[in-house]
Amino acid sequence: MACCLLLLFTLLLPSAADDDRHISVYSNAATYTLPVLSREGKDYVGLLELLDPLGAVSAQTEGRRWKIRYNRSAAEFTAGESRAHIEGRVYDMPAHFLLENGRGLVPLASLGPLLSRILGGPVTFHEVSRRVLIGSVAIHFTAQVAKREPPTLVVNFSSPVNPMISTEPGKLLMSFTRDPVVAPGSDFLTFDSKEIPSARYEENNGTARVTVNSGLPLFASFSNGGRTITISSAPQAASGAAPSSSPPAAQSAPPAQPAPAAPSSAVSPPAPALPAVPVRFFAIVDASHGGDERGAALTPQLAEKDVTLDFARALRQQLQGQGLPALLLRDSDSALTLDQRAILANRAHPAIYICLHAGPLGAGVRIYTALIPAGGKDNGPFRDWNTAQASFLPVSRAVSISMSEELQKTHILARTLTAPLRPLNNIAAAAIALEIAPSVSGGTDFDSIAYRQQIVSSVAAAVVSMRGQLEAGR
Repeated sequence: MACCLLLLFTLLLPSAADDDRHISVYSNAATYTLPVLSREGKDYVGLLELLDPLGAVSAQTEGRRWKIRYNRSAAEFTAGESRAHIEGRVYDMPAHFLLENGRGLVPLASLGPLLSRILGGPVTFHEVSRRVLIGSVAIHFTAQVAKREPPTLVVNFSSPVNPMISTEPGKLLMSFTRDPVVAPGSDFLTFDSKEIPSARYEENNGTARVTVNSGLPLFASFSNGGRTITISSAPQAASGAAPSSSPPAAQSAPPAQPAPAAPSSAVSPPAPALPAVPVRFFAIVDASHGGDERGAALTPQLAEKDVTLDFARALRQQLQGQGLPALLLRDSDSALTLDQRAILANRAHPAIYICLHAGPLGAGVRIYTALIPAGGKDNGPFRDWNTAQASFLPVSRAVSISMSEELQKTHILARTLTAPLRPLNNIAAAAIALEIAPSVSGGTDFDSIAYRQQIVSSVAAAVVSMRGQLEAGR
């Protein structure tokens, strides 16, 4: 697939999670979030969608009984009862198991021992902050102030990290939404420095955060392949001027952006020219695959490249019907390289880039935003090719959430995910990728006009609702 998408399957209820509460799951197989649902005054989570990104999983309902199989492990639950049978052994959960329209919900408080039994390995569940660490994925860190002028806080991590960095008066905040960063020996760290006296670690709603306290404006830089973050006073802090550079991915509304440089090792054929029309396109719609690149075999007769083109044409029509000019990167059975797709999209300077994929596994729609690799430096007026998406990530994520909500309104299963995808990383605009699966697991309704219309109407409605924020980021 052109974006190298992970084939992840999700199930969500039509209504959004209460107060956008969610859990974050970290494993060697995938990192993802799931909604937390309030039922009978307790917190619940869907077990099938929690296990699906981790391995082969299936479930079936027999009256009040719900059976699930993960790889070689089998478990059985009964609606309204707190006792579960896992691999022939009994486990008592702290609340009743719930069955809603064939979907099995387990109490959130049971996740640690429940997952450990099903997966057959160590699982660490931070219930208060709703973070699940499967296996040995935790990222540890140390922090100390180096005796230099100006004083500098050096934070070393056991694996590369890519936090969102922001500042408040007297503080620099590093938020880890995709990295399984865990607490050091103490949540509150003190340093022998008047300029940087302390830092605090905390977790909440699936996110870990490190807050560095200082009386001066702070500046963060990355090194050692994303394993080291160096924090010091901003270069112009004494004169009151803004620093000459800023931490990556810290802006909520990107300023005017320089064009990304073409990849330094580009050897692909020249990108075709955009149509010479006096229209500034609001949206670029990219139907993946094409030509000899057929993509996934959705049915014996249906190739992914044909489905994505049908969806792209329908989405273009829907967007233009809402007054938003849209351009298809391919409107025929032609092939484009990943670099060509990104070059064409950036040349058009759209408000949003939408990449379309289709796959036979799972159900509903998976909505991806980019996971930016560590490192990368801009070169004069040119933005680094592999991290061009970095400053647009906040608005990209906001769009993905809006699309998920719109899809759920029409009872289409949806989930938002992050992954190091191309060409998303190369796009200098809000950018998302959709992977469309059948409406139900194992289905084949890709060519259903009604299903297609539900999806494109929901996606277009989300884009329209985000129009102001997307225009501001152009």
